[in-house]
Amino acid sequence: MNKGIFYAIIAYVMWGVFPIYWKWLDHVPALQVLSHRMAWSLVFVALLLLWKKSRLVRTIRRNPRQAAVFFLTACLLSVNWGLYIWAIQTDRVVDASLGYFINPLINVLLGTIFLRERLPLGHWVAVGLAVFGVLYLALQQAGLPWIALVLAFSFAFYGLLRKTAPLNSLEGLAVETTALLPLSLSYMVFLEVQGHGAFGHGDIITSLFLAFAGPVTALPLLFFAAGARRIPYSQLGFIQYLTPTLQFLIGVFMYLEPLSRDKLTGFAIVWLALALYTSVEWRRSRTRVPVVT
Repeated sequence: MNKGIFYAIIAYVMWGVFPIYWKWLDHVPALQVLSHRMAWSLVFVALLLLWKKSRLVRTIRRNPRQAAVFFLTACLLSVNWGLYIWAIQTDRVVDASLGYFINPLINVLLGTIFLRERLPLGHWVAVGLAVFGVLYLALQQAGLPWIALVLAFSFAFYGLLRKTAPLNSLEGLAVETTALLPLSLSYMVFLEVQGHGAFGHGDIITSLFLAFAGPVTALPLLFFAAGARRIPYSQLGFIQYLTPTLQFLIGVFMYLEPLSRDKLTGFAIVWLALALYTSVEWRRSRTRVPVVT
């Protein structure tokens, strides 16, 4: 149990401090960073799977229809990763953090619509509060917080599709990055031909940060998988708020992004919704009776 909590905290802390990593690459266009992240993630994950003697190819052959599912998840992942990197580079860390604050509530909503999951009244109230918070931000800022909404919905639909996939996180990431590898490589070759490639041209720090985007992407997944196997899902739900909280704090206190009273009020409404959702989920987990088989 203690190891599981420790692994989960490491994973969510690593995801939480991601803005610092991508900020160091803000002189490289976001689409180029995304292409390198895809390519180097595949290299790193492939090495891990070879070391673990994974039977990924055999699994895909047995489930050829999953290839289409993983192409969709790869597209959703690229949208999520690309927008997130762009948001960090353009000083919108706080807006990005809002997306991961409301993501659990979007998951609840999609579970009800597509998986026909039954929700207690408290969850519906929490979702309603989150919607109210987003609408409040939209009215105060003269527009919907589109960065947060795209990040939240893209990751929620990604999770929904991956829920039915027969692969673990690392194997799934390998298939997803493989699906987008032709596009990533083509774009990087195009940049090299045009003389705009960042890797190997300029300072060595930039090249190293682009190459290490692969391990930086995969390592939190390893820790998350190790933690998820050892602790109850309800406890994992508590710990997951470390990520957007760290992102929010980094945006406000490290990068000094403006936070008006109206924006803080909108965030507070979303935080209230999350507090209600988490308390209801905690009570449900405490009252469940284990089934003896």
